[in-house]
Amino acid sequence: MFSIFILTHNEERDIAACIESALLSDDVIVVDSCSRDRTQTIATQYPVRFVEHPFASHGQQRTWMLQNVPYRHDWAYILEADERMTPELFAECLEVIQRGDKVGYYVAERVMFMGRWIRRSTQFPRYQLRLLRRGKVWFDDYGHTEREVVDGPTGFLKETYPHYTCSKGLSRWIDKHNRYSTDEAAETLRQLQGGKVDWQALLWGKSEVERRRALKDLSLRLPLRPLTRWLYMMVILGGWRDGRAGLAWCTLQAFYEYLIVLKARELMHPEYLTGVQPGADTAGPKDFPADVSAMKKSAA
Repeated sequence: MFSIFILTHNEERDIAACIESALLSDDVIVVDSCSRDRTQTIATQYPVRFVEHPFASHGQQRTWMLQNVPYRHDWAYILEADERMTPELFAECLEVIQRGDKVGYYVAERVMFMGRWIRRSTQFPRYQLRLLRRGKVWFDDYGHTEREVVDGPTGFLKETYPHYTCSKGLSRWIDKHNRYSTDEAAETLRQLQGGKVDWQALLWGKSEVERRRALKDLSLRLPLRPLTRWLYMMVILGGWRDGRAGLAWCTLQAFYEYLIVLKARELMHPEYLTGVQPGADTAGPKDFPADVSAMKKSAA
């Protein structure tokens, strides 16, 4: 058996279905980032433990959780509230745990959007490390998300999990990605100034994770990034075959990329969007031309 952590923040819409899918485990822990809605009220109706911890970043929240929240088993699985555990995935997790030859396993998501699985334009299979052995995995920050640090060999599971990425509505998705784009802009500058493209991993990487990370580092250096990403997703990946939902998904991702580009330029050149240098003197009452000052006095 393994424990299941569920990460939440204002998840009243998703938390019940997520917990119900996770109750295949006898140890479910909800780690909440101080929600202001009914997340706690709903979650505590189920046989789970509920822990609150202020959110600093995705990597820090996961590492704090693994180091400070007691859990019953030597293995744990990490879920987010808009994701679901499936019986098939749960069974495969139990199977690989019995082997004991790895310290962590990557699992691929199935992005669900507009009522269908967006298979092609989401680069499926895209893997994230979700099943991990106690004391062998922790997380660092990378852009708006996290990257795992692993002490030992890892593997890949065949089963996948559904991810209802827009389950709270388009406005929530836009708000979230507006925040994410700020972190990604800072990470873009960091990579451009001190990073490099790992061409070996890009061309001959041993896993999808290595190749995808190298591809992202390359994408930061491409011209017309939003348009390039849209064409890559729609044409090369075959997003057009995902129908109307695929077109909407690719367009949203290109919009997100454009936000990152604009914010990165703003960080490099603060006057880029406003045309005004930060700290520049602004016109005060004493700066009015003489004829304007005279008009103000006569009007008084």
